[in-house]
Amino acid sequence: MKENFSRDIIKLKDIDKTINDICTKLKQDVHQELRRRGGVIGVSGGIDSSVTLALATKAFGAENLLGVMLPEKDSSPDSKEFAQKLTAKFGVKVIEENISGALDGFQCYQRRDEAVKRVIPEFNPLADKMKIVIPEELIRKNLPPVFHVTVIFADGTKRSERLPMNEYLQIVAASNFKQRSRMSMLYYHAEALHYAVIGTPNKHEVEQGFFVKFGDGGADVMPIGNLFKTQVYEIARYLGVPQEIIDRTPTTDTYSAEQTQEEFFYQMPFEDMDLLWYGWENGYSAAEVAPVMNLTEEAVVKIFKNFERKKKTTDYLRRPPIHDYLC
Repeated sequence: MKENFSRDIIKLKDIDKTINDICTKLKQDVHQELRRRGGVIGVSGGIDSSVTLALATKAFGAENLLGVMLPEKDSSPDSKEFAQKLTAKFGVKVIEENISGALDGFQCYQRRDEAVKRVIPEFNPLADKMKIVIPEELIRKNLPPVFHVTVIFADGTKRSERLPMNEYLQIVAASNFKQRSRMSMLYYHAEALHYAVIGTPNKHEVEQGFFVKFGDGGADVMPIGNLFKTQVYEIARYLGVPQEIIDRTPTTDTYSAEQTQEEFFYQMPFEDMDLLWYGWENGYSAAEVAPVMNLTEEAVVKIFKNFERKKKTTDYLRRPPIHDYLC
């Protein structure tokens, strides 16, 4: 019999068992399936990589892990500070690999800035900051995303313009060099140590396609890939992840201006999105979900359709290479 929909429906019923089950499977997958000695994790000071590292420490022991900080010139300095606090707390060795040089070689910044300048010609990448956002009114109405580029000028003023498709695609394609460069560096260290790369995406990132194919989506195992964001926070508190990391607003840490994940992709707070996704995924009707979420049935139907659209349009990201050409 299906449980009545409520705000407590996705709370972890037995957090000890959940953690032990994840760690047992993680250890089995890495040691037995992949035949690797330990794990490499990219640590960013964010909640997902922090919980992944905490779980991996419990599974393998700190001595069998390597944390890698992967900053570049647009990264927030907070990321390094928090990553160092995290790895010190769990006793994991951490190293820094700055990928700015690699990104310069790929012309990542140049290609991105060229596209921004075609939309906002006065943008000066040496002095100004930029980010891609979904306008707040679209987020409130949960409409399909129409991306804008926002430039924050050196004098503090802002200008935001709708991004034409070609410019949007070029900015995203150039920015994706960052995740793919990080993935390459993680695999360098993993192969040098005979370790596995332990990925950090959570359930929403995997299922809504909020990752870069062969970038942060490139890993050997993803231990929190079935966890909702609120469940990730539950485990973070239970395992003693530093409070500064728990309190930190989740950001993409991709563009020079600070950008939350909500304004770039998700369009709603995690606490609401987790419950609404669970309701949609598990076949609850809008009539069952709406009163619990203090929404109209019409609004819930619209959100469910948006979830379906996101999953469908990002399906190619989750597909392995197609190779069955000769039967």
